[in-house]
Amino acid sequence: MRVNKAIRAREIRVIGADNNQIGIVPLQEALKLAGEKGLDLVEVAAEAEPPVCRIMNYGKYKYEQSKKVHQAHRKEKRGGVKEIKMRSRIEEHDYQVKLRHAQEFLNAGHRLKVTVVFYGREGSHRDIGRKILERLSSDLVTSGQVEGAFREEGASIALDIVPKS
Repeated sequence: MRVNKAIRAREIRVIGADNNQIGIVPLQEALKLAGEKGLDLVEVAAEAEPPVCRIMNYGKYKYEQSKKVHQAHRKEKRGGVKEIKMRSRIEEHDYQVKLRHAQEFLNAGHRLKVTVVFYGREGSHRDIGRKILERLSSDLVTSGQVEGAFREEGASIALDIVPKS
């Protein structure tokens, strides 16, 4: 964004600090108006003919924009994808721990990717992995719902579960 003397156009369309349109005026006159109010002249639409400039406090504007960007980043992080990995030979207690973690993730609003990993010769028993994922999806029916079908990803099978709204 161009501010004050960095604006290149000779004539500009000026919008006042109170959002009222002042009109098309020469650049020097617009700079004088902004200076009288102790504010900056900021070019907001450079591609328009003539360019549109607004009289505002540029420092405050930059601060508000950085706050908006920060808020957007915070919202992006929420509801991310969490992954839980299991072996095909998982014991009952370990399964219950993974189930509890999955419920916590879904209740917090996160998407969940559950993966059953096969090592070595375990890969020939993919039906065991599917049974584990089917059991987990039925145990999580109150917290989430299955999105899509089983996906075979190399030496593993994966399933996506989204939280219930």
